[in-house]
Formats: sequence, structure tokens, C-alpha cells
Amino acid sequence: MTDEKKKTAHLNRRQALMMMGAAGAGLMAPLTIGRDRAFAANADASGQIVLAFSQEPTVFNPLMPHIEVDEGLYYAVYDPLFDFDAEGGFFPILAAEVPTVANGGISADGLSWRVKLKEGVTWHDGTPFTANDVKFSLELTMDPDFRSFRSTGYKFIQDITVVSDTELTWTMSEPFAPMAAILASTYIVPKHVFDGVADKNSTILNTAPIGTGPFKFKNRMAGDHIELEANADYHMDGPFLKTLIIKYVPDLNVMYTQFKSGDIDVIGLQYIQPDNLAEAEKLPGKVVEVAGKATFESLGFNMMRPQFKEKAVRQALYMALDKTSIIDALYYGVPTPTETYMPQQSYYFNENLPKHEFNIEKANALLDEAGWVKGADGVREKDGVRLSFSNSTTAGNHLREQAQQFIQQTFAMVGAEMTIKNLPPAVMWGDYWMNSEFDSVVVGLNTLAGADPDTSDYFMSTMSPALGGSGQNTFVYQNPKVDELLVAGAQDFVPEERKAIYEEIQAVIREDLPFLPMFQYAVIKGWKDDVEGPAPNINNRIDTWNVREWTRS
Repeated sequence: MTDEKKKTAHLNRRQALMMMGAAGAGLMAPLTIGRDRAFAANADASGQIVLAFSQEPTVFNPLMPHIEVDEGLYYAVYDPLFDFDAEGGFFPILAAEVPTVANGGISADGLSWRVKLKEGVTWHDGTPFTANDVKFSLELTMDPDFRSFRSTGYKFIQDITVVSDTELTWTMSEPFAPMAAILASTYIVPKHVFDGVADKNSTILNTAPIGTGPFKFKNRMAGDHIELEANADYHMDGPFLKTLIIKYVPDLNVMYTQFKSGDIDVIGLQYIQPDNLAEAEKLPGKVVEVAGKATFESLGFNMMRPQFKEKAVRQALYMALDKTSIIDALYYGVPTPTETYMPQQSYYFNENLPKHEFNIEKANALLDEAGWVKGADGVREKDGVRLSFSNSTTAGNHLREQAQQFIQQTFAMVGAEMTIKNLPPAVMWGDYWMNSEFDSVVVGLNTLAGADPDTSDYFMSTMSPALGGSGQNTFVYQNPKVDELLVAGAQDFVPEERKAIYEEIQAVIREDLPFLPMFQYAVIKGWKDDVEGPAPNINNRIDTWNVREWTRS
């Protein structure tokens, strides 16, 4: 173990709280491997790592609707053109260089783009990777017959032209500041596997993904694990592992037990739970770190449900949510309370939002004033609508389940009946979530594309799959003012001006409360001390952002 690791391996609870509470803190110095060590490309990979997730990756085409855990697989199998490092800067992957105004890749007005690609890259099946694959991937996201996970940004791309196998250009119909960040989270797929396929939603990628990434898909045992093997022809440094196994352990207590016993080498999503932090710090042969994430926890509403149409109801429920007790009692004070979706480490974070107040008396008064009357059973009703609804999350996440029970009790104090309806991960975050089939949820979300503040994909009115949109607005939130501000923010390239816009968006959403913000994640990561490479990166959604660099001694 390095000296630096020894210093960060054993954070006590006080240190963790101090680190997460400090303004602008929350990230430890990243541990870098491949790019800083000048490893030879295509090194002789050896060894195996078992990485555990509490949810199961089920969507293998990265351009289709998916959730965070699916990206745990994508980073290993696929590549984007470029990506964000831990400091928020871009680094090239499939691109030979990151396009900028300075190098001529982007015109000064942001309308003309030129992307140069690496030479000699191949797909896992041996087919050469070319600019045609990039053109196809970008156009596929805009195909009305394809179930795309995002349309934000892509819809502005026009006239994609393949100049050569390693160069392509396009124009933008209007300036769009977040475009580079969106490209950094766009995994490129192989055009040739779609040849002759009538339904682009059904290809071999759905069951056996083919990418250009550091690992090849080997096999999958549904409900248990995915086995990946080293891509010996990878175009960057690494991989340095022969085998990467992604194991699903939905019960978080079981996952921690397997980490303690050594069956798991790296404990990933949902990580070590705060109630195990004190013990985990003392485990021999383990590295344990607390790190900030851009993900926030909330109780989100399906805004199509009549129970939640009235703002007074949502505001009253927020007053009846004792999030301070939840954070302190269940999460041992590790996460940071928040009033917004924007991480506190972001330049665009609005620190002046109204502070949450837990007040049952005021909540009841607000509902009384709004005309919601308690019935004989204590449940409020108005215009034939009972203030009764289900709440769902991942079955087996014991801390969330305890939080639900706590919320259920305080909501009942204001005449709101919340029933708990939890589902297995693959069901919960499948159509039930993506098509807004829920009443309410407890969910962790990262709504950003890397370090860019644009959240159109989650909060623009037109981005709800339940209403025919192609996006992630599963709360079905609709506010014309937010739409207007999102458009303005995406067309502004001046950070100071954008900051004012995104601070206002946060203020409007805080007033509307389509979700009740609870806390920004501070996750407790852990791995065996002979593993090197896992590193915090608030600009990416999951641990495997740099899995090409992981190794073990």
C-alpha cells in the first residue's frame, strides 16, 4: 500500500463529515494509473477483479434508455470519443484529440465541428473502427424509430460528413454549449452490426455487446454476473487485468459481508453503507475511502398523478420529511443535506436556496388551507382524490427501506398515506421507472453530463418517455419557465452568465418540488489493498470510468 493510500484508507466518522461538509471539498486526490505511468499499450494483462454492484446491468446497447449501473458495463466494453477526468478536463479516447476552438476542431461561433479519430482502432470482432461508426451512432440517436436514451443536443447536429476513415465534420443548427459534455457520455456503437436489421432496437448488442473498449464481453449468467475478458488489441494503455467480473448482489448486507470475506475485490454501487463505516475502516487488507458524488437522493413524484398536481401538497410533504433525522440516524451523518440536484462542488451550485424545515404543524396547516380534508381514517381527500400513494425503490437496499418506513410515519402525521412497494432492481429501474409507471420513488440521480450544468434531459417538458419524449424526465415535470431557462443556458458559452441561469433553474425547481431533495451522496468505497486504480470522479456516473487502468499486484 502506498503512503498516500495509508493516509486515506482509514477515515473516521468525524473526518468523513468534515471532508464532506467543507465548501468545495468532497473529492480526494485521484489515484491515476495508466496515463501517468507510461505503461506500454496493449500490456500483457493478468489477474482478475470481482467488482460488485447492487443492481444488475440489463441494457447492453448504450444508446438505448438505461440507468447508472448499466454504465458500469459500458465503460469496460465501449468507448466515447473523449471523457472527463476527475478535475473536469477532457481527455481523448477514440478521438485523436479533443476538438476545441484553439485546435480548429470547433469554430468560434460553435456551429462547425471537426473530429479527428485515432488510426488502427478495431471493434472486438476485428472489424476496423471508422468515422462511419461515429456518424451512424450520432444519427441513430436521432432516428424516430429508435428508442434513444437522449435527444438533447443531438437534434442540433446537421450535415454529418465523413471526410475520411479518421475524420468527420458536422454543423450545429444553433450553438449548444453542453455538446462536448454530451459527446463525452455518448458511447460509440458498431455500424456493421445494424446492417440488414429491420428493427434497430433489436440487435446483437442487446445480448452480446461489441465495443472498442478495454474488455470484451465473454458471458453472462442472468441474475448473477457478467464475465469480461481483456481486449488484447485495445488502443490505449491497458487493460492490465485478464478478467473483470461484474457481480450482482442486491442485498447490501450480503454485499458487505462478501467484501469482508474477500469474495469481492471492489465494492461498487451502492457501496459500503454508512452503518458499516466504523467497522470497514478497521478491516485488514482493505482500502476504504469516503468520496463525494454528483448523485443526489430524493423522493420523487410522478407528476401525472392527481395526488401531486397541487404545489401545496408537495410543499407540505417536504415539511413532513424529516431528512435531518434520516441522514443522522440511518446514514450516520455521512451524506450532505441538499436543496438541489446540483452538486455542491459545481461552479453552478446555488447556495442561496431556501433551507428545508421539518414542521408537522405547518404542513398540516398548509394542507388545511389548500382544502385537503382528513377523513375518518385520517387520510386527507380533496375533490374525490385521496392523498394516498405508493412509494418504490430497490428491494434489498436496507437503508432506503428504513428511510421509507420513517417517511411513511411522518407523512401519516399530516394525513398522507404512503404504502411501500419495492421491486427487484431490474424491474424497478426498467419500464416501471423509465415509463413513469410509479406513484413516487426514492431514487439517486446524477442529472449532469460530466461537469456541464445542463439538465435538459431530466427537466425539459419534452423529455418525458411517458409522453412520447426521448429523455430521462421520468418525473414528468413540466414548467415553461424552466424550459425557457434551459434553452437559454444551452446557448450561452460564458460561464458567469450561465451560472446565473442555472442558479435560477435551481430556484424554480426548489419552489416547484417535483422531487423532495434529501442529500448529496457521499459514498464509502472499498477495495482490497492489492488493487490499484479505482478513483473518485464526480464528473462521471460510476466507478468503472477508468477501468482500463485498474490493476492488482
